[in-house]
Amino acid sequence: MKKIVLQVALDLLELKRAVHIAREALAGGADWIEAGTPLIKSEGMQAIRTLRGQFPDAVIVADMKIADTGTMEVEMAAKAGASIVCILADADDAVISEAVRASRLYGTKLMADLINVRDPVVRARELESLGVDIIAAHVGIDQQMIGKNSLDLLRALQGQIHIPVAVAGGLDAATAGEAAKEGADIVIVGGWIARSADVTGSARTIRQSLDSPSLVAPEKMNPDEEIHSLLMQVSTPNISDAMHRKGALPGLVSLCGNVKMAGKAVTVRTVAGDWAKPVEAIEAAAPGSVLVINNDGCVHVAPWGELATLSCIQRGIAGVVIDGAARDIDDIRAMNFPLFARAVVPNAGEPKGFGEINAEIQCCGQYIRPGDWIVGDESGVVVIPGERAYEVARRALEVKKTEARIREEIRRGSTLSAVAELIKWEKK
Repeated sequence: MKKIVLQVALDLLELKRAVHIAREALAGGADWIEAGTPLIKSEGMQAIRTLRGQFPDAVIVADMKIADTGTMEVEMAAKAGASIVCILADADDAVISEAVRASRLYGTKLMADLINVRDPVVRARELESLGVDIIAAHVGIDQQMIGKNSLDLLRALQGQIHIPVAVAGGLDAATAGEAAKEGADIVIVGGWIARSADVTGSARTIRQSLDSPSLVAPEKMNPDEEIHSLLMQVSTPNISDAMHRKGALPGLVSLCGNVKMAGKAVTVRTVAGDWAKPVEAIEAAAPGSVLVINNDGCVHVAPWGELATLSCIQRGIAGVVIDGAARDIDDIRAMNFPLFARAVVPNAGEPKGFGEINAEIQCCGQYIRPGDWIVGDESGVVVIPGERAYEVARRALEVKKTEARIREEIRRGSTLSAVAELIKWEKK
């Protein structure tokens, strides 16, 4: 079996961090080191010069994403020490041809990135005829967040061209193994290695996956199962960061401490203390749902207590959010149920039946619709628009990975200010 090349993409902003990660990745079995586009935009050709100086025998890939001035940009990267230079596949043919000529002149190879190309198979054939050395089946991160898959693009290219094919875009140990089985010549992994607390171990895991891919395909989940699985792996701060600091429901606290919930909203509007509709909603909700109750924002009377909570547990409800108060909190804490409210009060209301179920409501200043995703933990509660749930869940997982790597660097003796290079990146 041919050895598949493992290329590690350093999509960071800080060169010093990139060098450390590159060294650890090579120790774990990486073959090629990529100066990612963010790193090149942040540090310029110094990123490539530094990587070449630190790793004189390594293959250094410069992800320039060239769109124009093919000769100039290939020359820049080549003279800085790049072994392979990346160009956008949808650049004009004149740009491609100039880049090919420059790569021959300066002794580099040219990799064409199919990101955003409308007809990738046709374009890949054209690029091969123009002299490109490597085709990258790449689905970009923003496309990955909405469910597009680089393996599908890799499969479409099989047998269509006769030059090496690289695959990139959100790959982990399982999908890297799938890429190996699908015939990839080069597997490009970014965040799963570069954002890991244990870069060497993660690179070694990918290397093993490429060398001995599993014959058992990972089990596919339906969309809601996948969203739920992703959301249960991340925190509400991760989600808020992924949504550009939006979605939080201020004022809510976890009344049972360290609990976690994620599920689709079943919304309830009621008047202060009228507990009829909140209780009726339990029977209207599917297992795994989260009840979100607008209690007029009132905290002097509770529409929720122990018996309603017990009913939720019996029905498999994932959690409850109340823009208002709850009672019987000692009994509910004993159940360890995810209950989030603004206050605790002994007063109960009356079941008058005012209000409605599964209409758009306001909760703690946020509009919430039936089917939006609700996530809660000790840091609070966030709402994710239903149509963006998969995207936000994926982005939140990327936030978590980034924090894991920063946490490890702080443990090794750095500080948050130093890792983030705050002074350099302060807004001018």
